[in-house]
Amino acid sequence: MLEKWDTTFRPKVINEARHLTQSVEVCRLLKAAEKLTENDDTTWDSDMASLLLLLHLLPPTAGRKRTKISPSDAVDKMLHFHKSCCSLDEHLRGRDGRQPYILAVGRTRNRIDTFYIVVDKQLIPCQATSSLGAFDELFKSHYVFNLSYDECLGQLFTFVQTTVYNIDVATTKESPRVPAELTYHSDHIISNTKSILAGILLSQPCLSTNQTSHSRNPIQAT
Repeated sequence: MLEKWDTTFRPKVINEARHLTQSVEVCRLLKAAEKLTENDDTTWDSDMASLLLLLHLLPPTAGRKRTKISPSDAVDKMLHFHKSCCSLDEHLRGRDGRQPYILAVGRTRNRIDTFYIVVDKQLIPCQATSSLGAFDELFKSHYVFNLSYDECLGQLFTFVQTTVYNIDVATTKESPRVPAELTYHSDHIISNTKSILAGILLSQPCLSTNQTSHSRNPIQAT
C-alpha cells in the first residue's frame, strides 16, 4: 500500500471524488488531498485526506440492526484526532466498541506527533510516523487480533483488502459502488500475512495511558 498509494490509488481517488456532491467536507478534503491548502491546521495531510475521500466514495450502508450513517460520521470509527495537551485516559473512557481505530495525537491534524492503534481501549503505538503508514497498520491489526471490520467501514476495508492487498480476491464480494477506475489489483500479494503482521505490530508493548503493558491475546469481535 505504501508503495502504490501515491502513484496509483490517490490520483484515482481524487479524480473520482470530483464527481461526488461537493459538500463543504468533500471540498475541504479534495483541497487537502491535492495539497492546495496552505497553513491550514484544520485539515489532514494529503494521504489521510485521500483515504477519507475513499470513505465518501464507499460510504456506509444500512444494516438489519443499524441505520445508515453519513461518511462524515463514519470517520470517527476509523480515525480520531486528539490534541497532545489533553488526557488520553479521558478519551478512552468515552469510547465504546472493540474494533480498532487510529488515534492521532498532535498539536494539529497536519502536525501529528504520534499515531496509535486503539483496540478495546488499549493503546498500541504505531511504528509508522505517517498517516498512510498508520492506516496500513490499522488494516493489518484486524488480522493480528482476528477482528471483523466495523460495519460502517466494511466497504472501505473490503476494497483495501481485495484491490490494494489482493487478499481473498476470488472469494470476497466487493461493493457494486466501487468505481471501475479504482478496481485495479496490484501485483503485490502479502504472503504469510499473520506472521508478518504480528512482527510489525506486536514488537511494541501494548500500552495503556500510564505506559503499563497488557496481554496481547487476540480479541474476538462481538
